[in-house]
Amino acid sequence: MKFFGHKKKHEPTIQFDPETQDAVIRSSICTGEKVAGFKNKADGHFTELMLIKSPADEKIFKETYGVENIRVEY
Repeated sequence: MKFFGHKKKHEPTIQFDPETQDAVIRSSICTGEKVAGFKNKADGHFTELMLIKSPADEKIFKETYGVENIRVEY
């Protein structure tokens, strides 16, 4: 339950491994929709994790997964 003024702590759904994955935001040129996730460095497979609707969502993603820099792909 969420009370006023108390934020729910976000738990990572998968583990981020910077050795094998890159943090990426995929942005649609047509619609502007943004999705954050991890891209496998070896095979390029992208795992979608979170829809980014605002800078606050991006901040939550960074804090949840311990990411400092996110590359944007179009």
